[in-house]
Order: sequence, then C-alpha cells, then structure tokens
Amino acid sequence: MIRRILTRLGTSVLVLWGAVTVSFTALHLTPGNVVDVLIGSSIVTPEVRAQIIADYGLDEPLFVQYATYLGRVLRGDLGQSYQLHEPVASAIGAQLGPSLQLAGASLLVAVVVSTTLAILTARRRPWIRGLSSNLELIGVSIPTFWTAILLLTIFSFQLGWFPAVGADGFATLVLPVIAVALPITTMLTQMMREGLELTLEQPFVLTARTRGMSDLGVRLRHALRHVLVPTVTLIGWLVGLTVGAMVAVEQIFSRQGIGQLTLTAVGGKDLPVVMGVVLLTAVLYVVVNIIVDVLYLLIDPRLRGAT
Repeated sequence: MIRRILTRLGTSVLVLWGAVTVSFTALHLTPGNVVDVLIGSSIVTPEVRAQIIADYGLDEPLFVQYATYLGRVLRGDLGQSYQLHEPVASAIGAQLGPSLQLAGASLLVAVVVSTTLAILTARRRPWIRGLSSNLELIGVSIPTFWTAILLLTIFSFQLGWFPAVGADGFATLVLPVIAVALPITTMLTQMMREGLELTLEQPFVLTARTRGMSDLGVRLRHALRHVLVPTVTLIGWLVGLTVGAMVAVEQIFSRQGIGQLTLTAVGGKDLPVVMGVVLLTAVLYVVVNIIVDVLYLLIDPRLRGAT
C-alpha cells in the first residue's frame, strides 16, 4: 500500500509541474505585454509596473522567468491580484471554505441517496425499476443551472422556505446542494443498481440466502461491497463535474466561493487569479486520485497483493 501511495505521489508531482508549466506558458502566449496581461483592466502606476517586472523577472531570459515563477509557486506565492488588491492565495483562501462546504455536502448527499435507491430498486418489480430509471434519466438530462433556477423560483421566491442568496447557515445550503447533487445522484444510482443486479445473480449470493440471511442483509453485506470499487472510481470522476456545477450554482444563489471568484476574474481579465484557480484544480485532482487509490486498497484487499 505504501509503495502504491508513493508511486501515486511521484506521478502527482509530475501532474502539478505540468499544471504550473501550462499556466506559465499561457501567461506568455496571451496576446499583449505580459505586464498588461497580469494587471488586466486595472490601472497601475509606473512604480507598480516596475515592481511587477522585478517580481516576475520579466527583464530576464525566458528560462530564468520560468524558474522564478516555479520558485514562487513552490513557496505558495501565486502572485498578486491587481484588481482585488491582495495576494491571489489570500483571495482563493477566503473563498475556499464555502466551496468545500457545498462540494462536500453535495457529494455526501449524492452517495447516501444513490446507495439507498440502488439497494431498494435493484432486482425489484419491473415498474419500480422502470420508474426509477425514468426519473434518473430526467435528473441527469436537466442542466444544473436550470435545476438551480427552478429550485430558487419555487422554494425561495414563491414558497419562501429557503433564503434566495447567501452562504450563512444550513438553510442557505439546502437548495444549492440539491442542485449540485441531483445529476451526481442519478449517475451513481444507475451504475450501482446495474452492479448490484449483476452481483445478486452470482452463486455466492444464493449460498448466503440458503444460510438464512435476509434479502437486505445479502444486499448490504455481500452485494454492495462488490460494487464499491467502480463506485469510488465514478465518484472520483464526478468530482470534476461537481466543481463545474458549483460555478453556475454559486452564481445563481449569489454564494461566496471559488466559482464566483473565477467568473469575476475571467470577466475582469484577472489572469493571476485564473491561473491560481487552475493550479488549485490540479491540486484537487491529485488529492482526489490519491484518496481513490487508498480506498481501492481498503475496499478490496486483493489489490494489495498486486501493488
């Protein structure tokens, strides 16, 4: 297990290095003077422009600039947002909490609901399975932003059950979580139900039933475990979908978060912030993949002998 984790960490270093290199390349390939690209639509004094040139080593050869940029990133210095008038790391850090709260709650709700639905509907009467499949198809077909608008219109504007904006308290989290979790839940439910139905046809399930184990016990203790590995794989992939959905949801519900910050940065051509978000996304990808690898080994001990 340790060897596999170390291997993954080594690969992750390469992924992060690639993300830093892509960010640096994008900075220098963007049309216009690099200083103008960094300050976006902000107006700065000649002294500030000189300081930017010195900080980024823009008067040095390109290789030296790359080494300077790489060293800054390794120190956690993602540059300065000249529109927000604060370091990029501070701007992202201030918005990271609400986004992690929304993403974590959405994934938790999706996993719990999809697992429950899959267990209850696998190999049941055709009309139950058909109803569930049709609802899942509808859920995965509706764009996240449209779901968010419907929820906001019905439960905030018409019924007044939940706040329309903000990120303070449990009530402000309910509708955004539903909007983000809905497509994830539908995809997970479909995959888990199909896996459970295949597993419930295996001989060991019949053996468990002949020993007097209840149907629910068979599903929970035996069948469910066999679909956990592909489920974890899909959840790891769906993290990217969650991040994308959060951008729209945070904008619609006027929530603080990385999505709101990214849209503001893109609209204001605040490239240092955009580059910082790109690097944060790369770190998130690396962390999720390491967690998925560890979960593989915990779920299926047979994989430990293959490492």
